Amino acid sequence: MGARVIACASSAEKLELAKSFGAVETVNYAEEDLKLRLKALTDGCGVDVVYNPVGGDYTEQALKATAWRGRYLIIGFAAGEIPKIPLNLVLLKGCDIRGIFCGEAIVRESEEHWADVTQLPDWVVEGKLKPHIHAVYPLEETGRALAELAERRARGKVIIEP
Repeated sequence: MGARVIACASSAEKLELAKSFGAVETVNYAEEDLKLRLKALTDGCGVDVVYNPVGGDYTEQALKATAWRGRYLIIGFAAGEIPKIPLNLVLLKGCDIRGIFCGEAIVRESEEHWADVTQLPDWVVEGKLKPHIHAVYPLEETGRALAELAERRARGKVIIEP
């Protein structure tokens, strides 16, 4: 959709999947310094937008890799830990930190939320979005599906069918 996507993950397998869905560059943060690599990939400028659904140990490095007037999107804390963010970095970068809390957006901005939600199927049909389904489980195997997520084996969406 026009962005130059740099995917960051902890394994080659996850990064290959990201590339198959359009990531132009990848960073394996388990093997290389996240901030330094992102800066190198952007000719020292830093990234314009960070989309972070994980939180955890790499939050500060990703913020340090944000460009002047960049935007850091906090989507969730899949790593479990809610990181502490040094606000001096926000000042030095002139960047924005934006929390994306979909549950509250449904309540506070329901019309905008539903406009976005109804746009998604159209983008799938048009080929602009290509969601990856890791696996579909029957309701009886919910425990197995949750284990895939908890053990970080899922590569894409996990669906439970009632």
